[in-house]
Amino acid sequence: MMERDSRRPPEVEVTNVSAHGFWLLLDAEELFFPYAAFPWFKDASIAQLTHVERPHDGHLYWPDIEVDLSIESIRNPEVFPLLSK
Repeated sequence: MMERDSRRPPEVEVTNVSAHGFWLLLDAEELFFPYAAFPWFKDASIAQLTHVERPHDGHLYWPDIEVDLSIESIRNPEVFPLLSK
């Protein structure tokens, strides 16, 4: 088994998608993205949702739908008001 390079951010994985949102595994933490708080994802395809990158430790990026979010805003969406519709 190959060990992960500690200089590289860990991989991320979408683990489940429902009509209300989706779940993403980030390290050992599972995060839920309700569409009410993250409307950019509501009409995205499964392929678009699962094509997520972690350019560095503090951010996730979905290149197919051009969404870039800080991990802190995912953990605490109420602290970060929506700036785009």
